Parts: sequence; C-alpha cells; structure tokens
Amino acid sequence: MFMFDIVVIGIVIFILGYLCLFIRQRMTLTDLPGPKPDIFLTHFFDIKLRPNHGTKWRQRRKLLTPAFHFSILNNFVEIFATVGDVFIEVLQEHINKPSVDITPLVSLCTLDLICESAMGVKLNAQKMKTSKYIEGVKTMCRIVGGRLFSSINPRLYKLTFTYLREWMTLKIVHGHTDNIIDQRIIEKAKNKNIGSYSSTNEKPVFLDILLDSTIDGKSLSRLDIREEVDTFMFEGHDTTASAVSFALYSLAANPKIQKEVYIEQQSIFTDDLKNVQPTVAQLNEMKYLELVIKETLRLYPSVPYIGRKLSEDVMHNGMLIPKGIDVMLFIFAYHRDADAFQDPLKFNPNRFLETNRLNPYQYTPFSAGPRNCIGQKFAMLAMKSTLSKVIRNFELLPSTPNPDLQLVPDTILKSKNGVCISLKLRN
Repeated sequence: MFMFDIVVIGIVIFILGYLCLFIRQRMTLTDLPGPKPDIFLTHFFDIKLRPNHGTKWRQRRKLLTPAFHFSILNNFVEIFATVGDVFIEVLQEHINKPSVDITPLVSLCTLDLICESAMGVKLNAQKMKTSKYIEGVKTMCRIVGGRLFSSINPRLYKLTFTYLREWMTLKIVHGHTDNIIDQRIIEKAKNKNIGSYSSTNEKPVFLDILLDSTIDGKSLSRLDIREEVDTFMFEGHDTTASAVSFALYSLAANPKIQKEVYIEQQSIFTDDLKNVQPTVAQLNEMKYLELVIKETLRLYPSVPYIGRKLSEDVMHNGMLIPKGIDVMLFIFAYHRDADAFQDPLKFNPNRFLETNRLNPYQYTPFSAGPRNCIGQKFAMLAMKSTLSKVIRNFELLPSTPNPDLQLVPDTILKSKNGVCISLKLRN
C-alpha cells in the first residue's frame, strides 16, 4: 500500500509539476535571497534557465540602471504628453455617458506610451484600436496569467493547444520587435557620428540606450536587446494601465480628494490649464497626486503578488523554508492588513504623508530590496502625466449603475466587471 501511495504521488507530481504549500499564519520576511521565479515567462523573453541566470540579472541591472536616471527620464516627458493628448481625444467621445469601462481605453494609451518610449515607434494603438501586435501582446498577457494558475508540468504543457497558440503569438510579437531593432540599427549605421542623434533631431529612447551599451566591452546581442525591450513592454504596459484605471475610479468615488487634486493642478499651471504640457519639474511638484497614486497602489497593487526562488535556506520562527522553493508573497492581502494600515479599506492618500512613516516591507507595490522594480520612477512620471491631463480636462463621476468591483488577482490586478466611471467635461 505504501509503494502504491508513492507511485500515485509521483504520477500526480509528474502531471501537475508543482505542489503548493499555503501558510495561513502571518510571516514577516525582510530577506528572500534568490531570483524571481520565471518558469512561466521563459518563452516570452527567450530566457533559458541556467546556473548563471543570477549573474546575468546582476549584469543587466547594472547596465540598465542609468537608463532610468533623471536626465534620461526627462526625454520621455514629451512622449507622455503627446500620447496623453490622444487619450483626451478618445475620452471626449465618451463624455456624459452613464458608464464607461475605462480599462481598455487606458490600456491602449499606455501601450502607445510604452512602445514609443521603449522603441521610438508610434504604434497608434489608441487610433487603430487593434493590430496583430496589439492583439499579440494582449494574448500573451492572458496566456501568462493562465499559466500562473495552472500547475501542469512544463513538459506536458508543450503538448497543449495553449502552447501552440503561445508559439504562434510569439512569432508575431518577437517579429515586430525584431523589425524595430533592425530599423534602428540601420538608422544608426547611416548616422556618421555613432551615438549622436542630432542629425535626426531625436532624443534617445530605451532601445537606443541598449544598442549603445556593452558588457565587458562587448555589445549586447540582438537576442539580449529583444529580451530587454520585451520585458519593458510586458512589465510596463499593463501594470501602468491597471494603476491609472484604478486611480481614476478612486477619484470618481471620492469627490473631495478629486477636488484637492484639481486645486493642486490649478496651483501648478496658471495658464491654459487644459492644454499645457508639464515638465519633469512640474510633475515632481504634484505631491498630492503622488499620494493618490500611492494609495491607489496600496488598495489596488498592479502586481498583486510577487515571487522569489530561494537561493539558500531561510529559518523563520523555527520553521525551515528550504533552498530552491518558490515563495509567493500576496501583496494585495498585506496592503489591506489592519495592523499595518488604520481603516485599511478607506481610500486615504494622507496616510502616505512623510510624517506617517511605514515599514518599507509593509508597502511594496514595486517590490522591495535589490530586485525591486527598476522602472518605478518612469512609471510614476507616466502615471502623473496621464492622470494630470485627465483631471485638468474632465470631472470624474461614479458610473450609473455603480456596481462593486469584482477584483481578479491575475498577473495584473483586474476587475471582472470592468472599472467603470462617468466623464463630464470641465468648463
């Protein structure tokens, strides 16, 4: 009987691939040594799991950190503004409707924003509504989300229809990125002064920085470059869209807070409030809007959980968490912990005032520690620019009817019944 049990368990493990242990009691961990588990993303980013994966991450992190320096981020503000102008035009088509699901509209806006910032290409997703690349990105987001909640063995996954659809979708997504990289390489080759953008009057985008970068004196391979561009696109597009959507919803539901945000905008922009294009300095002045974004990310973290594959044993309260195990942290839950946040379900931006200091591991919308989100400053500026433009042009109202959000903790936090508001044009 014992041998039969072992055989059954072995078959289950082979079919499912993963066995999960759920711990109900609270654990406070400030150190989870090891990389992010990426078993579900390896095909999308063409990552091959190998012993030096941690070394590769450290090299890339060191390489990419300067790409998010203040001086570089300043180059993206104009892109944020022009993409935001199109977003306002799109929203004007929905003025005075009783209910508008804002999520798909914001998603196309952030796709335009990320694509132009990452690759220097105007995708025009907001105007085109759809294309093979746009649909490919959406499909990959759904596939990855489905895999996170599927315990099927990776070997058996390759026999499924989903894997075939993933493979076909990746040909489209990777093909688009490869074409952009080829075009950019040709443009740079034509430029007599390599690294100078004066001949085209363009400012460098993320792709240009990658093309000019080296590791140990060697240029990045095309695959290396595509990995980073795809990562920027995948991790930046839907996460930003989720945060902006829930921020607009929260402002519509809290008119007093929305009024405070609008008053702050009036104090920063004295002339032509609706059409002015903010500078980085002006975006940094939006202190109250930043509090609103932080509170939005507390209640509605774009990434509701994160994971680490432990590189060494961790002992906690007498319990051994062994090396090699994947540990998942449910950010959504501990962001709503009453012991950490007073009245946790109330939308209260003032809880993030400097006088209210928080343990850095109680609030982690961008993760924490050395493997935190490298693009969080970029994301904050992009969100501020988009929300500022919307608030200056529209009054946000609750939708009619106004159902409660049906939150779904997918790869990105979403609402099953949409994120609906109503829009009224400001005078």
